[in-house]
Amino acid sequence: MKGARATPRLVFGPSVTPGDRILPEEVAVALSFNGTTQAVMMATPSDLEDFGYGFAVTEGIAGPEEVLSVEVETVPRGRDVQVWLKPEAEARLAARRRVMAGPVGCGLCGIDSIDQALREVPVVGPSAFRMTPSQVREAVAALPGEQRLHDATRAVHGAAFWNGRLLLAREDVGRHNALDKLVGGMVRQGTRPEGAVVLTSRVSTDMVQKVAMLGAPMIIAVSAPTAEAVELAERAGITLVALARGDRFEVFSHTDRLMTEGADVG
Repeated sequence: MKGARATPRLVFGPSVTPGDRILPEEVAVALSFNGTTQAVMMATPSDLEDFGYGFAVTEGIAGPEEVLSVEVETVPRGRDVQVWLKPEAEARLAARRRVMAGPVGCGLCGIDSIDQALREVPVVGPSAFRMTPSQVREAVAALPGEQRLHDATRAVHGAAFWNGRLLLAREDVGRHNALDKLVGGMVRQGTRPEGAVVLTSRVSTDMVQKVAMLGAPMIIAVSAPTAEAVELAERAGITLVALARGDRFEVFSHTDRLMTEGADVG
């Protein structure tokens, strides 16, 4: 399986049993823009072209139309994702400089100022997109079917896009990476962001920032948000649905996008 490999281990129980377990891979992935490394993240080595596109968009480095190409190079100790941008995006490289290697759990590693970490994002404009409670449950229930790497390893996060059906899903050992890969996949496929981003992880401020840069009007997460993430979602015009498990979920912002049963997605 791409992004995972069998690893020898011993199982201790009533007896000791040798064998293998499928575990996700994590490698150092450099994200380089116009020849300059902007970030080094530990990530699952799959869908890296999507990662390059998505990172450029969600970090505000470039708009989708400003990405000329993405090339993935295997280097001795990892991967180098070479993103080539139009000249007008060059100024964003200096403004959003990242120079540190980030662990998979950190979405802000290498940001060198508080203002950059707490950057304001574009407000998602009014849209006709709505969901009923049963559609929220349907979107969450559809996600496990697209988590093949998680099913094999039980050790990765997932991010998906839903608009009447689950259109696209991506996985990674890092929750931010999974979201970036999803955004990149949507950009490459020309998918309009009129729908809901569905997450297996908790919702922190930086996850809301990334969804706002995509322009999606709704986030649905199986875990809880932070208080600051709720405040940012409110300012950014995003409906934040969280703790979506079984028949229950909670809505923290812009509740008007939740419709009564029998209504269709707009």
